[in-house]
Amino acid sequence: MTLFTMLLVMIAERLFKLGEHWHLDHRMEVLFRRIRHFSLIRTLLMTAGVMLVVFLLLRSLYGLFFNVPLLVVWILLGVLCIGAGKVRLHYHAYLKAATNNDAHARGAMASELTLIHGVPPECDEREFLRELQNALLWINFRFYLAPLFWFVVGGAWGPVLMMGYAFLRAWQSWLARYLTPHERLQSGIDAILHVLDWLPVRLFGVVYALIGHGEKALPAWFASLGDRHTSQYLVLTRLAQFSLAREPHTDKIETPKAAVSMAKKTSFVVVVIVALLTIYGTLI
Repeated sequence: MTLFTMLLVMIAERLFKLGEHWHLDHRMEVLFRRIRHFSLIRTLLMTAGVMLVVFLLLRSLYGLFFNVPLLVVWILLGVLCIGAGKVRLHYHAYLKAATNNDAHARGAMASELTLIHGVPPECDEREFLRELQNALLWINFRFYLAPLFWFVVGGAWGPVLMMGYAFLRAWQSWLARYLTPHERLQSGIDAILHVLDWLPVRLFGVVYALIGHGEKALPAWFASLGDRHTSQYLVLTRLAQFSLAREPHTDKIETPKAAVSMAKKTSFVVVVIVALLTIYGTLI
């Protein structure tokens, strides 16, 4: 059921999920607005509460009407958690602004795309475009690859793990957009995601190394296996940049397109791997 659900979710996301309506980050805003105090414990308790609700929902539907309602809930949860939603619109708006040489609109959309990690001040155009590439690669990881990882490894309870991860992602995005760096630090969200992202970053990082020009990427990937302190964002984007080394880094349109193209190839490879594991009985 994992593969079937994943394929349906990916198809639905590509065809219909272009805005915020079917996006967990948007749906959680009602809850996030009510929070006035921030701590690691509060973040963990909120996440556990969301996961418990999903667990009880799946448990109540198990075995009911040949598991058809359970499959529907799996698909709905997948659509909520997997996919960039409005971020895709920001990317297309950036390309349109870059094509029309609209510097103001281009800068505004770039700021949206680089919301979590930002762009170093006083950087030149080449560095700016490289950071934009990194942001797009990280968006693909956060909204597609990482939720898929937890969905697959969770087996029968994959939607529970996926929902927990997507909730943390939504909380981090909310804090980055509306609150101060100090409040974000108090919440402990970056530390939690640093731990959760360690394994999926290494797994998908090797895919980036293999599908690109991996002469330097593979040694860097092996070195990352013993690295527990470097941010997962830097680990993943460094591996991807090794593979993107021969791509243009000076064209304001082709540079982000190269990153998106590599991200799509990586997602396709992941789907193929899941399909093969399912066929051979490794996954359910």
